[in-house]
Amino acid sequence: MKPIEQIKKPILTEMELFEDKFKEAMLTKVPLLNRITHYIVRRKGKQMRPMFVFLVAKMVSNGKFEERTYRGASIIELIHTATLVHDDVVDESNRRRGFFSVNALWKNKIAVLVGDFLLSKGLLLSIDNEDFDLLKLISVAVREMSEGELLQIEKARKLDITEDIYFEIIRQKTATLIAACCGIGAASVGSTSEEIEKMREFGELIGIAFQIKDDLFDYTDAQIGKPTGIDIKEQKMTLPLIYTLNNCSDKERKWLIQSVKKHNKNKKRVKEVIQFVKDKGGIEYTVSKMKDYQTKALAILNSYPTSPYKDSLLTMVNYVIERKK
Repeated sequence: MKPIEQIKKPILTEMELFEDKFKEAMLTKVPLLNRITHYIVRRKGKQMRPMFVFLVAKMVSNGKFEERTYRGASIIELIHTATLVHDDVVDESNRRRGFFSVNALWKNKIAVLVGDFLLSKGLLLSIDNEDFDLLKLISVAVREMSEGELLQIEKARKLDITEDIYFEIIRQKTATLIAACCGIGAASVGSTSEEIEKMREFGELIGIAFQIKDDLFDYTDAQIGKPTGIDIKEQKMTLPLIYTLNNCSDKERKWLIQSVKKHNKNKKRVKEVIQFVKDKGGIEYTVSKMKDYQTKALAILNSYPTSPYKDSLLTMVNYVIERKK
């Protein structure tokens, strides 16, 4: 059984019911909009976010579940999907998960309006049901995601990212949304504010480990059989590169910055950069950092009694670290 199927096992019924509720939450009187949202729903990914919401809700409440939990997952998916549709416009991206993006099929103007529609649907779903606590958790995440993106854009121009800034960027860009999923899962079943915060922290730790793993794919021989070097080509500052820049001579540093800034399309030079980062211990350092976050996340889980939901979350934490793509 694939790890994702194994993780989903204790919440299969809830996940199926959620799909119906999510489709319902998107319905509108505008046929064009319904066509587009139907297209979005049909090409969904692994659905990690609702899985986090449901597993955390069930783990902290001994298997209890409420209508609010479904709403929490729907709010996250609506608002997250809105940010993805807008991202594709910003990045001028024609593909998402192997399918055409909304802007590729219906052009930018419609894509921006669809993103706005999904955002408002998410807001209204929580306001109509007075789920203000859930709305606050997701709103903080959306604010931080925007800040993280802008901080990365600002820093990428100069390639002057310190390790602290790198962690702040990935905390905001990637981890804050998973933190919101876990916080909303706990809040939806009436947890205390301490427990909600503990689950938020758990989500943040997993999210950071997830992003570090993504950074490593650029340097390690993943499924494709060779390092990709895509982040280098896009001048993205990743942890292996930051560590290497801070642990080499001035001459080497100059060569490295020149390589990333001016020769990032040169395949031979990119290969040399990958090798240099490996030789300087950038990979080992990054792996050890990722494992630190994994250990902290597992420690939070271990404070809960054994249950199928806890087991699934343990599998999820390990899957994030061990996945091959």
